[in-house]
Amino acid sequence: MPRSSLSLRLAGCSALLVFASAAPAWSAPAAPEQTAAVTTQSAAQASLPPMLQDFGAYVDGVRKTFNVPGIAVAIVKDGKVVFEQGYGVREAGKPDKVDAHTLFAIASNTKAFTAAALQMLAEQGKVDMDGRVTDYLPWFQMSDPYVTHEMRVRDLLAHRSGLSLGAGDLLYWPPTSYTTKEVVERLGKVPLTNGFRSHYAYDNILFAVATLIIEKASGESYADYLREHIFKPVGMDESLVDMTYLKPGMDYATGHALYDFKDLKPVPPMAWLNDPGAGGIYASVHDLAKWMNVQLAGGQLPGNGPDGKPRHLFSQDSQNQMWTMLTPIPVSKPPIPELQPLVPNFSGYGEGWFLSDYHGQKLVWHTGGWPGMVSRVTLVPGQNLGVVVLTNQESGAAFNAVTYRVLDAYLNPGSKTDWAAVYDKAVQHAHSDADDSWKKHEAARDPNSKPSLPLADYVGTYRDPWYGDIIISNEGGKLRLRFSKTRQLIGTMEPWQHDTFIVRWDDRALNADAFVNFALDVDGHVREVRMEPISPLTDFSFDFQDLRLVPLKDAEAKAE
Repeated sequence: MPRSSLSLRLAGCSALLVFASAAPAWSAPAAPEQTAAVTTQSAAQASLPPMLQDFGAYVDGVRKTFNVPGIAVAIVKDGKVVFEQGYGVREAGKPDKVDAHTLFAIASNTKAFTAAALQMLAEQGKVDMDGRVTDYLPWFQMSDPYVTHEMRVRDLLAHRSGLSLGAGDLLYWPPTSYTTKEVVERLGKVPLTNGFRSHYAYDNILFAVATLIIEKASGESYADYLREHIFKPVGMDESLVDMTYLKPGMDYATGHALYDFKDLKPVPPMAWLNDPGAGGIYASVHDLAKWMNVQLAGGQLPGNGPDGKPRHLFSQDSQNQMWTMLTPIPVSKPPIPELQPLVPNFSGYGEGWFLSDYHGQKLVWHTGGWPGMVSRVTLVPGQNLGVVVLTNQESGAAFNAVTYRVLDAYLNPGSKTDWAAVYDKAVQHAHSDADDSWKKHEAARDPNSKPSLPLADYVGTYRDPWYGDIIISNEGGKLRLRFSKTRQLIGTMEPWQHDTFIVRWDDRALNADAFVNFALDVDGHVREVRMEPISPLTDFSFDFQDLRLVPLKDAEAKAE
């Protein structure tokens, strides 16, 4: 998942706002056993539109521009896979090549599988999409009793609950020790900031609720349900529900992140076991091409059943429901004028899918982000066209530059926009804005100020109603901050000004350093602690700003 809202780790706000980085790349020669596949790709490429005849060179250019070690792409058209190929390497500095079968974390592209699972259970009469969530999970609670009562199964998939952007993500991102049920139980304390069904705000936590409903209705674990009822029928033989199923020697990519927003390094794979319905699947473009074709066929599976009749994963009616807009999304002005051609006439969210348009065609799409990997799946139902782009670096700019080259080839063949150059400019613009933001903080700082209290008086356990406890300790004269349930969120606090500190996390791949502000009562004791990310490039799932931390008295902390 991680990093910057520009890389859209878990999701996406807008196709226009997904950017990122830049640097080297090379490709190892094909191994002997890959020769047949390469020959097949060459034949397939010959049938591609003229604009894609130099597609390989274009993708390699994208990799170099945005410093992406490896990219895999598949294109489907009219029910056929017309292209599937990998470029670059699975891990920087190593020779193993990315191919069409290389597994990547697809993150929030998992949401469409969760939506399909619920619709399939609805067709069997095991779930009512318009039934109350409390019909399935009687203990379910939101922070508002009205929303608790009125929340329907379909609402879980639509980002219209009243939660703020990424609310509650710290319950599972970075990975925590909470179970899925514990995550959902804590949802009742996560504050609502908008009216119910009145605003679009992307969330992940309600997909944890959807996960539990799938398990309750099916009697199977989420992982088993996906494997048996989606992966197997579709023929996604290479796909895995999460990284715990990766084994040494498998063909899978290693994610890469820009540590401190600048140094590209590998990041360790991550398992997201307490909100699997929101993200976590590992898949190849070879398998996702099959998934796209089933989607474009209205749920129809390849081949006929034993009775000679067509087989369906889900019905056309279920498909229509998933692709119907439930939540409108405001269309915003692009950050640079060169992105204006991508501004849609409409934008919204259905069930696990974004909905918009491009050159007069409806787009059904989603993005995903994970530690060191981001991806995009895009369907054009009116053209029976689909394209998937998987990357092993946190560069949304890269997957967008590749996606729009393919879409232009089919929808706008008279133009050959260099989307890599456009997105590179957008990335530079975003980083310039981030630099300006930091300069404003520096200008407002009083460098001569000191904390009001001795460091020992900031030490203690602080509790947030929904996350739980963070602990501040004095270690060798330095304040250390630890999130009790999140192993990666450990860092050193440095005085910034007055009673505000900066916490710099030990894990420099997070790119999520934050201000920590202590509010004092009239007697000079800490009354409350608030946090907020320093950089606008920090991923929205680090929702530090939603924490309301209050100190526990020594006796309370010891009693627990």
